Formats: sequence, structure tokens, C-alpha cells
Amino acid sequence: MERDVLDELGDDRLRELAGLLGTDASGAQDVVGSTVSALSGGLRERAEEGPEGAAEVREALADAEQQPPPLQGVATLGGLGGLAGGGLMAGLLSRLSRPVATAVAKRTGLPVANVARGIEMLIPVILAVLSKRSSRKR
Repeated sequence: MERDVLDELGDDRLRELAGLLGTDASGAQDVVGSTVSALSGGLRERAEEGPEGAAEVREALADAEQQPPPLQGVATLGGLGGLAGGGLMAGLLSRLSRPVATAVAKRTGLPVANVARGIEMLIPVILAVLSKRSSRKR
């Protein structure tokens, strides 16, 4: 998943993310990997919280599969404003983003505020990757 997110970002957006984070491209790649891992873990934990959590994650995944195909190259990057059309999965990832930002900042040594802004930029990319993966399965 991390590789797919990095591929979707491309070099230009990775440099943009690095600038937003206040680090270099290697540091930005580290943040992408940590974020993807932490968000995936957060979804797994939510699904394991019981029937309500499992149902929420199942509904969000089903909703993500129904979303229209993403624009090529994620031309609509720009933070949480891009989440308006992201459906249930966007909302779920958004709710997980604050604790993930804190954990990633602690791991990388970057300021929490910078990491939070970086995650806002990454969520639409992650949604695009999930959508592309689900459309390949259809």
C-alpha cells in the first residue's frame, strides 16, 4: 500500500509534502510509510472493537468501492477540502488522523502540526489508491 501511495503522489507531490512537513524527500517517504501503516492499523483496531466497529469499517470499505474512479495523478490534492466527496472512508480516516499525526510526529521528530497537515494531504491520495484497488477487483 505504501508503494502505491508513493506512486500516486509522484515526485512533485512528494517534494510538496516534504516542504509542508519541513523535511526532505526521504523524510516525507518515512512519513508516508508511517502514516499508511498507522491508518491501516487504526482501521484494523476499529474493526476489532466489536460489532459496531466492524460494521463501520465494512460500510466504509463498501462505500469506497462505490466511489467514482479518482482523477489521474490525484489532481485534486489540497487537504481535507478534498474529502468532501470521499464518503464514509474519508470520514473514518479523518477521525483517525489526529492520533496518527501524534504517533507519526513522535516517531519522526517532526512537529505534530506539520504532520497533521501532511496527513490531510495524504488522505485523498490514500482514498484514490483504495478506489483504484477496488476497481481492479471488480
